[in-house]
Parts: sequence; C-alpha cells; structure tokens
Amino acid sequence: MKAVLKNYRQSPRKVRLIADLVRGKKVTDALHTLQFVDKRASGPFAKLIQSAQANAVQKGADVEKLFIKTVTVDQAATLKRFRARARGSASRINKRSSHIAVELGVK
Repeated sequence: MKAVLKNYRQSPRKVRLIADLVRGKKVTDALHTLQFVDKRASGPFAKLIQSAQANAVQKGADVEKLFIKTVTVDQAATLKRFRARARGSASRINKRSSHIAVELGVK
C-alpha cells in the first residue's frame, strides 16, 4: 500500500515540512490536516495520500484502520540555471525537485 510522486518541482526542504506534519497519523486525520495547511506542497501531498489509500482499498484493507507508516522525501534532478551578475559574471540558480513516497500500514 504505497504511492510515489516523482519529479515534483519543489525543493525537498520545503516538502519535508509537510511530511513531518502527517507522519504517523491516521489517513483521515492527515487529509483533514492538509486541507488547512498553507503550503504549496499540501495539495499534491493530499492527492498522493489519497492514491495510496485507493491502492490499499484495492487490496482489501479497511479505510478506518489505515495510518501513514512511512513518508520519504528525497532529492530528484536539479535544473541548473544562470543569472547575469555584475561585470559580466554569472551566478548559478538551482531549481530543485523532489521524489515523495508514502507507505500506509494497518493498525
């Protein structure tokens, strides 16, 4: 009962803030919490949890007993961009992305 979101275009550091909020909670409580979180990653994170929940139901698990067992947020590919600076030099801008994995367990 797992779901994975790959190449989500937001830095892992910001996404981990959401992951820490929902880790270990019941699925219904986690989805309810994410409705009121004012972060960009909360929408895709809720969708990912719902996908994992649908995978669990497909395997015959009871929705009321599901909880978030593990959440991992890993760094994905980084897009490297450059911004012009003074005296003809340039500085690098790293546009980071994340891989998010959610695994559910049954209590």
